[in-house]
Amino acid sequence: PIYPTTNPPELEFIFNDAEVKCVFAGSEDLYEKIISVSPHVPTLKHIFCFDEVSGAASWTQLQQTPTAEAMAALQQAKQTIQPHHLATIIYTSGTTGVPKGVMLSHHNILSNVFNSAKSFPFDNQPGKKVLSFLPLNHIFERMITYIYTLSGISIYYAESLETIGENLKEVQPTGFTTVPRLLEKVFEKIMAKGQELSGTKRKLFNWAVDLGLQYDNLQSKGLLYNVQLKLANKLIFSKWREGLGGNIEFIITGGAACQERLLRIFNAGGIPVFEGYGPTENSPVISVNRRMEGQTKFGTVGPIIEGQEVKLAEDGEILVKGPSVMQGYYKRPDLTAETIQDGWLLTGDIGVWEEVKGIRFLKITDRKKELFKTSGGKYVAPQPLENKLKESP
Repeated sequence: PIYPTTNPPELEFIFNDAEVKCVFAGSEDLYEKIISVSPHVPTLKHIFCFDEVSGAASWTQLQQTPTAEAMAALQQAKQTIQPHHLATIIYTSGTTGVPKGVMLSHHNILSNVFNSAKSFPFDNQPGKKVLSFLPLNHIFERMITYIYTLSGISIYYAESLETIGENLKEVQPTGFTTVPRLLEKVFEKIMAKGQELSGTKRKLFNWAVDLGLQYDNLQSKGLLYNVQLKLANKLIFSKWREGLGGNIEFIITGGAACQERLLRIFNAGGIPVFEGYGPTENSPVISVNRRMEGQTKFGTVGPIIEGQEVKLAEDGEILVKGPSVMQGYYKRPDLTAETIQDGWLLTGDIGVWEEVKGIRFLKITDRKKELFKTSGGKYVAPQPLENKLKESP
């Protein structure tokens, strides 16, 4: 899978690196982009379009009624596919600017699907609905799509990023996956509307927000607080829930650090947000906050999922070992050797453990390459500072 926004030079690099023979493209502008680099990609033989594009081959040409001979050949081919075979190559941005092809096997992805579903947990949930809007060339949305399929959950696709709000009200999903920026946008929108209120309504709104920001799922704040929160839920937060379709049971966020205050306020308002973590190189999930009592801690990325082994290096780097660690970087044994050592995947993320009542939560403090040294010789992690600054409108 490739980002639709990938620029032509990068596209050319990926096509040549992977020796691509056949490309499926959505729209005319994507077709034009592929045509522009095709003279420099000697392996490229076919381009098929999903939309009707003048002069382009349509993917429907491949929809022929198969002959008995073709079906027999297909069955034979299927028998040769093994769990350890390469399933996909996902190109991620490299630190040097050259994309790296992450090789994931069928076993890599499926082990992560089963272990994540067991850990979160996702059980058999026919009749439940989700809205999907994250790019499917991300392993996160792709893997979670397999979990939905496994759990019998119906997937509805948002028409565009602009229509997510309307689609939520239309589909009334029980959940969705997102990135923190989208939650920030939702919160900013709510806050802007709240500030438009006047008099008692505005006072009530601000009172509910203040209550929500004090919320702690692991520690009771006493009877008075609980009664007030119940009232705030009825008067204010119920409207927030309606805005998301009124049925939300889970929102899973990943891909970047989520502001702790957002986690507090949404969870206080009966909108359960669970933060998780994992790189493409691990297919991807390493840890996630859970739906079970006491298994979510705000500001952390949750307990480690089943089937994964995690340790912290001397400098705090998170190392992971398990069935979902990639096969390596495509055609880059040098990079693979740097990134996987003795079976441990070096994530490049810095973390610490936080323990509550015997449960270990992983907290990400920064990216290893983003730490910088002051003239006084002290290492500074920019992420906590950036997150603090993000809180100011």
